Amino acid sequence: MAQRFRKNADSYFRFITEPNVEPTNNLAEQAIRFVTIHRRNTQGTRSEDGRRWCERIWTVIQTCAQQDRSVFEFLCAAVTAYFRSGEASSLLPETS
Repeated sequence: MAQRFRKNADSYFRFITEPNVEPTNNLAEQAIRFVTIHRRNTQGTRSEDGRRWCERIWTVIQTCAQQDRSVFEFLCAAVTAYFRSGEASSLLPETS
């Protein structure tokens, strides 16, 4: 533990010298809290395909929420593009 602290001490205390760095990771934890609750309620998935689907849909849900976008509209556009062999919708933020 001491060796790890010596190696990463500057990272552990970066929040002291840089005003934009939070001392906790609460934002990240809050962003994935719904995933933890869902997994606890449903007991998770039983297959690799199920885990992959959950990872992807949770990413879509949280990214759309952060960008104040409609998950339903994003998924409709993605499915429509798929069936029309069009360009897939992007989760990257729209630039103004």
